[in-house]
Amino acid sequence: MTDRPRIGFIGVGLMGHGMAKNIFEGGYPLTVLAHRNRKPVDDLISRGAEEGASVADIAEKSDIVFLCLPGSPEVEATIGEILGAKGATKTIIDSSTSNPVSTRAVAERCREAGVTLIDAPLSRTPKEAWEGTLDTMVGASVEDFERVRPILDCWAGKVVRVGETGAGHTMKLLNNFLSLGYASLYSEALAIGAKNGIDAKTFHGVISGGRMDCGFYRTFMQYVVERDRDAHKFTLRNAHKDMRYVVSMANESGIASHVSSSVKNGLATAEAIGRGDDYLPMLSDVVAELNGIGTSKGSKE
Repeated sequence: MTDRPRIGFIGVGLMGHGMAKNIFEGGYPLTVLAHRNRKPVDDLISRGAEEGASVADIAEKSDIVFLCLPGSPEVEATIGEILGAKGATKTIIDSSTSNPVSTRAVAERCREAGVTLIDAPLSRTPKEAWEGTLDTMVGASVEDFERVRPILDCWAGKVVRVGETGAGHTMKLLNNFLSLGYASLYSEALAIGAKNGIDAKTFHGVISGGRMDCGFYRTFMQYVVERDRDAHKFTLRNAHKDMRYVVSMANESGIASHVSSSVKNGLATAEAIGRGDDYLPMLSDVVAELNGIGTSKGSKE
């Protein structure tokens, strides 16, 4: 493994754990950094990864550092530490869902320090992260994309270069706008149905297998109908953050944000009433409860 670039991974949470596992199993030396939850770090160490003592330590021991963090503030702070460490790192790959405006600004700071920033945000769920079948949309030069492609292939089944640095995060926000918009649409439709005698199982029986069915719909309804809390492990807090970025990008672009602002406001409400740690399909419960229904199943639980 010594002829392969040394990989550092910061952010081994729900998505990062599986990604880091697959990078190591792909034959790359791996150093990871612990945060609040030691369980994924201990698992990776048991597989043969090394634990870093700090961001600076990761930078000194790694040729390429992956970031999988909550958002742009954390990314900006961490990249600042990496650049300040003046370690071996020459490439940073940000797999967080970040604000493209921030990404482009940080990329310039990296260039001035002789470091390449690539954005490779993710689509799909922790299940696919563990299986190595995530989707990623990559912002990088053609040369840099080809250079890091073998590492991305360790954890992604679909890898698409969408443009230069910042384009990956732009496309990711557009992707999330669609999925979060669907979540809002499903939740409101279910609430309207529940108020008018159509329960969730009946609704699902009609939509499932039809033209409006899709993978996202199926995981959403896996919670609504089967009450599987782990069907789509993406928090409403993160969803709200992503929609703030979408609306910000729309505003900076001079685009009227009627739909995106509405979706963002619904998620803001969910977080404001203390439901930020709930997973995305549970938005159906929030909308139902705010309308006096109880849950998206149409009865008090």
